[in-house]
Amino acid sequence: MTITTSQRQQIRQQAGGCCEYCRVSEDDRLANFQIDHIIPIKHGGTDESENLCLACLKCNSFKGPNVAALDPNTGEATKLFNPRKQHWHDHFDIQEDATILGITPEGRATVAVLRMNYGGGRMAQRRMSMDLGEYPCARP
Repeated sequence: MTITTSQRQQIRQQAGGCCEYCRVSEDDRLANFQIDHIIPIKHGGTDESENLCLACLKCNSFKGPNVAALDPNTGEATKLFNPRKQHWHDHFDIQEDATILGITPEGRATVAVLRMNYGGGRMAQRRMSMDLGEYPCARP
């Protein structure tokens, strides 16, 4: 099965045009977006809408086929954040400098694997959007 056009529209609408991992807006001209399989097909995931989310190219590329990782604080294995089953604000916090802080094992592992705070470009983009009042992107 493949992801249909109506599914893509539904996922975009459900996400409110926001990356469901780092909260960058799809309206940001510097960000490209993709539909992500939360659980990749190779790990038994499906093309059903409940396994799909909107992700910016950076988050989706760094996530790759990963579904779990080590919590950087404890070294224990944990699942990555699942935007269909978990609430973003329960796992992450955005600092004044646009740094994304993982506040649970899942949040910390996701920040690390998706390299949410890695590289000056990503941080500069978020800081600029934050200064304009456009970050974090607000979901419906």
